Amino acid sequence: MTKKLIALDLDGTTLNNQSKISPRTAEILKKAEDAGNIVTIATGRPNRISENFYHDLHLQSPMVNFNGGLIHVPDQQWVGEKGSTIPRDLVFDVLKLKKDLPIRMVAAEGKNFLFADQIADLNIEFFPTVLKSNQILNEQSLKTNPTSLTIFVDNQDQDYIKTVLKQKYPHIELNSWGGQVNALEIVHEGINKFEGVQYVADYFNIPVADIIAFGDEQNDREMLTNVGWGVAMANGAPAIKSLAKDVTTLTNDQDGLADYLAHYLAI
Repeated sequence: MTKKLIALDLDGTTLNNQSKISPRTAEILKKAEDAGNIVTIATGRPNRISENFYHDLHLQSPMVNFNGGLIHVPDQQWVGEKGSTIPRDLVFDVLKLKKDLPIRMVAAEGKNFLFADQIADLNIEFFPTVLKSNQILNEQSLKTNPTSLTIFVDNQDQDYIKTVLKQKYPHIELNSWGGQVNALEIVHEGINKFEGVQYVADYFNIPVADIIAFGDEQNDREMLTNVGWGVAMANGAPAIKSLAKDVTTLTNDQDGLADYLAHYLAI
């Protein structure tokens, strides 16, 4: 079989409901690599809370973080590393909007830094519950342009805030987080998982037609609809399953990715 680039979303896809990589999933991905394919992670997560999964799988390929905002090889200097940023002034504008909009928390992040305007009281694992004094988000602490800006809101306010932000800042990409976390993420215009995965494929001279990607949520839309074979998880959002080339038989908590890939690659 022709060498494939296998692009993996993490949450709801590669990870089970306990946010772990099952032994079966790790086994199949290792066999896929041994067969000559390339496995890459493409996640909305920042690198600080996803590189552990990269190392668990013993990967050496580039990794896509921040929904395409950062493409890098963890813990290594890679000549192809690529990143995008948004203006820091946009961050400060959004902080000021907290006076008029029902925004609960704002966090700005890059490859090597995280700043937030308050501690995370949202019972989620993605942000620390304690901030050091030098991690408080303000004009003095944030000295460089961040890769992404995450805005935490209540579910009923999400659509309204998205409308306001898109009108005020037309040259941004605005993603909604999936699952139980109500958050909006801002990255540079044109940034998405497919752009990141395509960049990795080009580096390895793999045609888009030979990319197979797995995902489950709205931020996987471009990736699943533009690669050669986009597969939605059985537990995925209905809109995403309707757009994908195929849907796994089993969920992320049933090793659905491993089951599908084992059959697809005949391994």
